[in-house]
Amino acid sequence: MIARHLPLALLLAVSTPLLAGELTMQAPKEISALLAPWLPEEAGNPKRLQGQLSEILATEGYFSPEFTFSESDDGLTLKLDPGPRTTIASVDVTVDGKIEPKLKSALIAGWRLPVGQPFRQADWNEAKQQILAQLLASEHADARLVDSEAAIDSETRRADLRAHYEAGPRYVFGQLRVEGLDNYPPDLVDRYNRAVVPGQPYREERLSALQGTLQTTPYFSSVQATLDREAAVVNADGTATVPVLVRVRERPPHRVSFGAGASSNTGARVEVNYHTPNLLNRGWALDSGLRFEQKRQTAYADVFLPPDARNRRHSFGTMVEAADIQGLKTERYAFGAQTVQQRGIVEQRLSLNWQEEKREASGATPQTARALVPNGVWTWRHIDNLLDPRDGSVVQGQIGGGAKAALSDQNFVRLHVRAQHYIPLGRVDTLSLRGEIGYTFADSRQGIPQDYLFRTGGAGSVRGYAYQSLGIREGSAIVGGRYLAIASAEFTHWLDDAWGIAAFIDAGDAVDALQDVRLAVGTGLGARWRSPAGPIGVDLAWGERNREVHLHFSLAIPF
Repeated sequence: MIARHLPLALLLAVSTPLLAGELTMQAPKEISALLAPWLPEEAGNPKRLQGQLSEILATEGYFSPEFTFSESDDGLTLKLDPGPRTTIASVDVTVDGKIEPKLKSALIAGWRLPVGQPFRQADWNEAKQQILAQLLASEHADARLVDSEAAIDSETRRADLRAHYEAGPRYVFGQLRVEGLDNYPPDLVDRYNRAVVPGQPYREERLSALQGTLQTTPYFSSVQATLDREAAVVNADGTATVPVLVRVRERPPHRVSFGAGASSNTGARVEVNYHTPNLLNRGWALDSGLRFEQKRQTAYADVFLPPDARNRRHSFGTMVEAADIQGLKTERYAFGAQTVQQRGIVEQRLSLNWQEEKREASGATPQTARALVPNGVWTWRHIDNLLDPRDGSVVQGQIGGGAKAALSDQNFVRLHVRAQHYIPLGRVDTLSLRGEIGYTFADSRQGIPQDYLFRTGGAGSVRGYAYQSLGIREGSAIVGGRYLAIASAEFTHWLDDAWGIAAFIDAGDAVDALQDVRLAVGTGLGARWRSPAGPIGVDLAWGERNREVHLHFSLAIPF
């Protein structure tokens, strides 16, 4: 009578004494691997150990294991025979509710535990959740698993599975209701919405896409998009139209930031930026700033408008810049407008820019060049990771030009194409191939601003040479030419998830006539670090033409 009231652990300890010494297990290889993390080093209590191991084996479909313990001077030996594994004998999956027959058939046909497969508790749980997740992601946002059962017969080693789901009503999107807008026009959210269309079937990924898109805009610090189920209206066909509630929290209307840094191309840098996402209370984003670098100083202001009905982003801006690079002093005044549109995997940028450039090359006569340039840029990206690619390609082509009849000092057409291709080598290594060509069609380079000619050298172009030091010599300065050619190959080996080493060879030149082409070659080694913004590269390169060593550092991501 007294023993009935003792705790279970004490009963086991009384009925089966603790054994000293090491524990050794003899079992099939796959069973040993399964149980190894759960085995104690000491022999301990055999009965308690048998109970623990039986529970673990049951999760893998072994419901009738046999345990044989033998004691010796060295400790306890366990001989374990897991017995036959239980397999699935029948599956009964039912989905009730107003669900399309095609979707219902696809859900049942995609059940992950077919007849004849070994029973595992983890697979059973995953299979049940898979169908529920697919229902929730489709039109059935209120779907639920009503009940389920795995009936195990250990004698016949069969498992009979049953899962019953209620799909609930089919939802379609209703109107958007936005809460939290105080400073922005009511149609701002509509201008970014391309995923949630009233009258279209509800899809979980569309709701997530709307929330993600709004979160990346400059207007909101937090966004939550949910279905307003309480306002749902049941239609005659049995579907339910449910409004979408978007709750937003606005960012501060003004932001001033300061920064400092350094570039191997343009030297040390300090800058101050001012940003407001609500210029003139119209939801226009203003980005402006002053940037002071050792070789270049810039003042700029850009205004970005919300997307239009065709999902195009329009912007306009102005810039004043002074630079002294490779003996060429320039002053540049520019303003322009641009529209950006994503067409599948192709990004299109169309712009119209006017600029006036005053340049003075050391030892040469000062010159002024003006140009009004319509320009188009198309970028095709097909890579596995935008910030840290290992496989795929990026290709960019652009064309622009000016005419004397349209506010330009020279007639010209500028073509520029560049490409980068990534090839994975093994598990961690990558080979990157880069090429670039450019040509400015014109009778002469005179009267064409430097932006529409070509210089090269430095990080991101031909390493082993100073920034923009490869070009046309004019006096003691280097100016842009009409032809450009660059080729590069780089091998990167990653030592771990964060650090890697690279070896590379670059070759390129900018000239004013094809007969002057003499590619400058640079070779070197570098280090890579995977930062949150992409791999940062630090390279030490030897320039074959000038027989000099240059240090370069840059963000090593594709354009």
